[in-house]
Amino acid sequence: MAYLPLRQVPDSPVLGFARDWLEQIKSELEDPSCDRALLCRRALTELSLPQYGANWDTAVNDPALPYATRLALAATDPRNVTLEPEYYNECEDTRFQKVKPLLWLWYSFDRTIAGGQNVWLGVMLRRALARHIFKRCGENFKCFQNTEFSFGYNIEVGDNVVVHRHVLLDDRGGITLGNNVSISDYANIYSHTHSIVEQRDVTNARTVIDDGVRITYHATVLAGVHVGTNSMVGALAMATRDVRPYHVYVGIPAKSVKVKPNAPPEYQENVMRTARERSQSRD
Repeated sequence: MAYLPLRQVPDSPVLGFARDWLEQIKSELEDPSCDRALLCRRALTELSLPQYGANWDTAVNDPALPYATRLALAATDPRNVTLEPEYYNECEDTRFQKVKPLLWLWYSFDRTIAGGQNVWLGVMLRRALARHIFKRCGENFKCFQNTEFSFGYNIEVGDNVVVHRHVLLDDRGGITLGNNVSISDYANIYSHTHSIVEQRDVTNARTVIDDGVRITYHATVLAGVHVGTNSMVGALAMATRDVRPYHVYVGIPAKSVKVKPNAPPEYQENVMRTARERSQSRD
């Protein structure tokens, strides 16, 4: 099989002041006295409505401006928006209010002209923010656009983790991602569940994704599931129970259909045959 490493892309002409902007944000976040709401407000105003950067307070209260303009300007300040997790009963308000401005900057940046699908700048900004949002964030974290969280502060991430586009990491009950984990586009990882009798009856359970796991396209991992080392949850699969190390799980509910060829002998058991294999055995 041919390996296809990523291409080297030439540096952008704006790389210099892009790095300066990132360093400014990282430096401010390292300061314990940093007002994160104001940092978020300034960054989003300068990105989206720069003409009001120097007179934000006056402009947002100016009746001569259209209502929609004032609303857009007000929304650059995270104190003027409400995020869904703030309504959750188990939300620890002190912890959430600390990370909320950084979550809002993360989400909003992806919808700006400078953000969009701007890969390098987006990855670098999210990496810087993740270190101040997550409970733990390892080295070389790489996250693409439009990833969303519940609280953010209940996520632990190891080294060399990659999270692709439009992923949901619901960390109400906690999520742990080990080293070298890859989560593909549109995957969902949950850590809370609702009673089938009473929707308001919510159970939180930590979901653990071990080292070397791949959660592939549009797959779902439900609350409390432990996905074992070097295993894979296939495209569109739904892991409702623990996934064995080195096994490939597919389907709804997900079941083991293959063991990786590099698996130790103790993980070679209990593999469900595929439909093709079952059909061939009948012939």
